[in-house]
Amino acid sequence: MKTFRIRVDGQAAEAEADSETSLFAAMTRVGIAWPVSCRNGTCRTCLGRLLEGRVRYDIPWPGLSADEKDEGYCLPCIARPVADVVIVKA
Repeated sequence: MKTFRIRVDGQAAEAEADSETSLFAAMTRVGIAWPVSCRNGTCRTCLGRLLEGRVRYDIPWPGLSADEKDEGYCLPCIARPVADVVIVKA
């Protein structure tokens, strides 16, 4: 299975994840701190913005508006990479 690089803008550490691993889980594995609460996409504590890359979700419509999705916002607790990702905390 292909793996993708995950980088938080402004931090040196990088994580790797396959398309079945959430961004949050991958970041946690390498010690990158990211706020999270519910871990199911409803509380929005983990809200981030993709500067590069793409993600997918297992649920049809996570807790994001259509405008937020169009503007590159994502929920790392449930977002799975489908390309290399650069993210920043929203």
